[in-house]
Amino acid sequence: MTLIHPTEPLSAKKHGRTNKPDKWKIIIIFITAVILLAVVGFVAWAGNAADPMPEAIAALTSDAQVTVTQDQWIAFTPNNTPPTTGLIIYPGGRVDPRAYTPAAHAIASQGYQVVIVPMPLNLAFFDANAAADVIAAYPGIEQWAIAGHSLGGAMAAQFAHNQPDLVDGLALWAAYPAESADLSNSDLNVVSVYGTEDGLASTADVENARNLLPADVQWWPIAGGNHAQFGWYGAQPGDNPATIDRTTQQTQMIEATLNLLNNLKSE
Repeated sequence: MTLIHPTEPLSAKKHGRTNKPDKWKIIIIFITAVILLAVVGFVAWAGNAADPMPEAIAALTSDAQVTVTQDQWIAFTPNNTPPTTGLIIYPGGRVDPRAYTPAAHAIASQGYQVVIVPMPLNLAFFDANAAADVIAAYPGIEQWAIAGHSLGGAMAAQFAHNQPDLVDGLALWAAYPAESADLSNSDLNVVSVYGTEDGLASTADVENARNLLPADVQWWPIAGGNHAQFGWYGAQPGDNPATIDRTTQQTQMIEATLNLLNNLKSE
């Protein structure tokens, strides 16, 4: 007669099972751990934004022409005359939003309300509709344009496509719309500003998106400009060296954007 150890469950002996962990539980735990590590890695990568240069920090200071406030957004309000036209700025991917303050301050000094929108994890595709909240918060602004650098520009174009009744103008800074944001039949005022030495949004990339923009788009190439000099955050991996200095490139970018805003204001 076969004896069974009293501490061993009869059912386990009978069916040949052991107390080893279920292999599927091990697989699930492994997959979960991999996903968590990937999420943590992505958050760390996205959160490692390019720091603003000293010139950008200095532009956060209010002066006789412009009042600067930092709350939900970074707002630049002209002091002399209540603005009726505004500009919303979406930062480039993994770039500190303060890197765009010198341009915002300069544009606001010409009588325009300017608002820079910080993005979740420094990536505009996580809140492409952020401009809607800005517009709602400034009921006195009659006309809005939206600008964006690189990824921020693509998401600005997406917002203009999805909310055509909320914005009248679009300024693309080293950026172009995605296929899902076809603006070719739009009546938007659009300016496309790009650097001829850009290593991340090349001249070919920008011009290949021509069919997605209105026929009367203003093309504004900056000879010698690169990708990083659209902001004040230093060099950027993958970019080409610029053959002009940052101030020269910024001056042309601001001029192109003011030309867009002036056209809106005169309509």
